[in-house]
Amino acid sequence: MNFYTLLKNSLKLLKNNRRRTFLTVLGIIIGVAAVIIVMSVGAGAQSLIFDQINSVGSNLIGVLPGYSDENGPPASAFGVMVTTLKNDDVEAIKKVTSIEAATSYVRGVETASWQNQKVDATFVGTTDEYIRVEDAKLAMGDFFDETDSKSITREIVLGWQIYKDLFGDENPLGQKIKLKRESFRVIGVVEKRGTQGFQNQDTLVFIPLKTAQKIMLGIDHISMIRAKVADEKEIPAAIAQVEQILREEHNIKESQEDDFTVRATTEALDALKVITDALKFFLSGIAAISLLVGGIGIMNIMLVTVTERTREIGLRKAIGATKEDIQSQFLFESILITLTGGGIGIIFGVAFSALIAVSAHYLGYNWNFVVTIWSVLLGVGVSGFIGIIFGWYPARKASLLDPIVALRYE
Repeated sequence: MNFYTLLKNSLKLLKNNRRRTFLTVLGIIIGVAAVIIVMSVGAGAQSLIFDQINSVGSNLIGVLPGYSDENGPPASAFGVMVTTLKNDDVEAIKKVTSIEAATSYVRGVETASWQNQKVDATFVGTTDEYIRVEDAKLAMGDFFDETDSKSITREIVLGWQIYKDLFGDENPLGQKIKLKRESFRVIGVVEKRGTQGFQNQDTLVFIPLKTAQKIMLGIDHISMIRAKVADEKEIPAAIAQVEQILREEHNIKESQEDDFTVRATTEALDALKVITDALKFFLSGIAAISLLVGGIGIMNIMLVTVTERTREIGLRKAIGATKEDIQSQFLFESILITLTGGGIGIIFGVAFSALIAVSAHYLGYNWNFVVTIWSVLLGVGVSGFIGIIFGWYPARKASLLDPIVALRYE
């Protein structure tokens, strides 16, 4: 039998059993679509994560309190209070020639109020070098200076959204707002920055570090240090120098572990890529299980088909059809079913992935629509493979039927 005859006969038989064909192919459609959607969503989520980290800056290094090995973050990253970092450490690491600027951070959450307007805000206690480290620009007014950073001054700089929520279109400069029953004078407003590093920068307010420590939080340690390196190529050397300086500042002996952790933004990207890739392929493997279920369904349906068409098989053998002809016919039908399901699954998978990407963009996320040739070829290849594997046994069983017994079958 030639290809055209096989195709014509297979399409005719599948058309005569539309409902059964649809139910048979449904498992393949769902499995292939699920694989493509998972891989596409994984790639989109990966692009979102990378964009958020890159928005912070690829030439930054961060110092967190507490020790960690190379495979994980320190305990402070999970909210455990570790008090090993001081503001003096910032001044010490500024000695590294490749570091352009460095600043300290402490944080808290309070209600900011002005007249009858109130809004929840995250306050950041930091220094005058915050602007340089974060590449932030001011929409109006000024940021506090070095003297303000080292003294207890009640001055505040507002994020864009906080400014709008409290003052609308009014000029906030010189106005007094309340933060934890303390009165702060507004000296500036930061330009709109959006979400960076999974934090909405427009809902932050900034106060001098010393004020945040003594008045707002009652502490003398800092939560984090962030330093800006002049050239990305100098980051490894800068990290090594920062680690050496901090060990000396903290009087850590050679045999003792660090009580701090130094990381670069690029390290976070590499680590997250490994994690997201592993998660993406793991979920794809789970989605592919539905293909296996679909394949078993195809085999069962094809076995039922062989039973129903026993007399036809006997008649065809009686008039000269060979075992290869019978086996080819049933195997071709199985492959045709799976490839049809694979094709429909690809269409649904791509369409749904595009819908997710469009929805994410509508919500303001930088979500890339990614459907790789690899995922499409995987869907088609797996479909064809399943058609061959699960169609072979029914086809083989049909080809081995005795024509005389088959013709007597009721």
